This record gives sequence, structure tokens and C-alpha cells, in this order.
Amino acid sequence: MSIKSLIRTIPDYPKTGIMFRDITTLFGDAEGLREVVDTLAGEFQGQKIDVIAGIEARGFIIGPAVALALGVGFIPIRKQGKLPAKTISVEYDLEYGSDIIEMHVDAVKPGQRVLILDDLIATGGTALAAIDLIEKAGAVPVSCAFIIDLPDIGGAARIRERGVPVFTLVEFEGD
Repeated sequence: MSIKSLIRTIPDYPKTGIMFRDITTLFGDAEGLREVVDTLAGEFQGQKIDVIAGIEARGFIIGPAVALALGVGFIPIRKQGKLPAKTISVEYDLEYGSDIIEMHVDAVKPGQRVLILDDLIATGGTALAAIDLIEKAGAVPVSCAFIIDLPDIGGAARIRERGVPVFTLVEFEGD
């Protein structure tokens, strides 16, 4: 069974016109989950990755498994106010307003090579903010990896234009 076939589509969620790509069904399938971890780890095996940064919240689910497979550490990138120690932050624009993501100031060391991981790339706003955050800490964003790409929305292209490679497992056309 393919990874794509294990992803449930829920129409009109969270609002009318949106086709929500639900990965809980993928994560609930042991073979599908193993394929995701093995494929992501295989893509970056042999590249010098020092740490994986997972974006809240679904990046927290797959990130540690891929980090273990690569033999590297894992750090969380969270929404503002969720981390207990001193943080650095980046504010970024949303469709209607803005948001802030943070990580601990000591999460990465200058020069470390970081793989940024999340479940889905749509507009790219959060991933681009994560790149800014990693660079602000003096580390190097080596690549961004996602299970799902929504290429019609253009986020992966925006990240590539920024000079950071993007790897995705499946694509869904449209929104």
C-alpha cells in the first residue's frame, strides 16, 4: 500500500473549500509509518545532519523517529510560550495576521547542520520562519523535509527560492 493511499482527505475542514490531509491514518498503519521513517532517513543518510528540528505539532511525531534512524538528536520548534527555558523567536506572517515560533537558545550550536521536518508544506510560512530561526541561532538549515506537498500553493518553491532544498514524499494537487 502506498503512503499516499494511507492519508485520509477530509473535505471542508477546518473551513469550507479546504481539503484537509489527515496523516493520523498513515501514522496508525505500522507499515506506512515504517515506510515514511525509512524513506526520510534513507534520503538523508550519508549527508552530514547534526540534528533534526521538528515543527509543532506533527513534526514532533515523525521527527524523533527519523532522528533515531539517523543517529542524531531532535529539537522542537514550538509556538510562542510553550518552551520552559530561555528562547529565541521569529515572527512570521499568516494569511490574516502573524504568529511566532521559538526554540531554546541552546537547542543548536553555531555551525550545526539542521534538517527541518514537518508533515505538510502548503504556503511555506512556518517552514521559512523555522529556517530564519535556525539561521538566527547560527546553525545551517541543510534541507526541509515533508510527508505531503501541496505544490499548487507554492510553499516548497518558496523554500527552494530561499536556497534550501526540499524533499517530499507525496503530492496532492489543489488546496
